[in-house]
Amino acid sequence: MATTKGSVRPRLAVGVGILGRVVLAAGGGYAVAALATALLSVTLPLPRSEAVTAATLLSFAILVGVVVLVFGLRSLLRAAAAVLATILFLGAGLWLAAGPLVLVGGAS
Repeated sequence: MATTKGSVRPRLAVGVGILGRVVLAAGGGYAVAALATALLSVTLPLPRSEAVTAATLLSFAILVGVVVLVFGLRSLLRAAAAVLATILFLGAGLWLAAGPLVLVGGAS
């Protein structure tokens, strides 16, 4: 397929956009899943071991949901904003549910 002078730049932009979405889906998805697991482990009304197990199982579905969200939104900026808002929301919920010592590193 012949390429014209102006077609290289859009192809590069598409490639960078896809790479950005992959990085956001992997890193942001992991962060959202980890925060959701921690929040659910603290707040589920189950014995501790069962709450952690249930939260860990749910984290896989949450990770897939974030990946679908990142690739489903129109722009990378909207996807990044959605993932960041989710991270902030879950982080605040975890901080309120478990206390600030969980995020700082433990009790002194």
